[in-house]
Amino acid sequence: MCNLYRMTKGTDEVAKLFEVEAPVGLNVAEELYPGYPGLVVAEGQVRSMTWGFPLALKGKQGQKLKPKPVTNAREDKLLTGFWRDSFVQRRCLVPVTAWAEAEGEKGRMTRTWYGLPGEDLFAVAGLWRRSEEWGEVYTIVMVDGHPQMAEVHDRMPLILSRAAQRYWLEGTPEEALALCATWEESLTVERTQERWAGGGAATTAPPEEPFQPGLF
Repeated sequence: MCNLYRMTKGTDEVAKLFEVEAPVGLNVAEELYPGYPGLVVAEGQVRSMTWGFPLALKGKQGQKLKPKPVTNAREDKLLTGFWRDSFVQRRCLVPVTAWAEAEGEKGRMTRTWYGLPGEDLFAVAGLWRRSEEWGEVYTIVMVDGHPQMAEVHDRMPLILSRAAQRYWLEGTPEEALALCATWEESLTVERTQERWAGGGAATTAPPEEPFQPGLF
């Protein structure tokens, strides 16, 4: 699952590429982690939202615990209760430069980055909603992994071509579901020695090894 990604472009660049409005004063980190704000294209604007739908948790004695951010939504679960309303009514685009997966032995995992050849900004499919806990929140839709990822992970973000983006945002739920397929073209793969947790070039505090907010 994707629990870390880069987005290295500014708000104005994102707005220009996706042909939407750019409110003044939106700033987010270049590396995005669960529970932190990221840029989202929704309702004709670039907006800042918290990454992860809050999932209410209770302890063994029934006490309320801190909500868990659910950052990824499986494409085969989009019509189930947790996701259905957002999928039907509030689909969005998530601008991405590259996403990372943890590779290697537990405790010594490193970051492997995936992206698109010749593209330093592309869109992956997302859902959003308003929450009492964190305000506006978003999640990334996941599909079966690309063959180039086979040794690392069996899931990947749903990448949307320029032609597919309008159907994801404006199409019927049936049209949106039809877009849920593994990216067929090649990926860039960058294996690094950056530690998955607690190292690398993180601009916000990363989760501890490796964060597992959940994939519904």
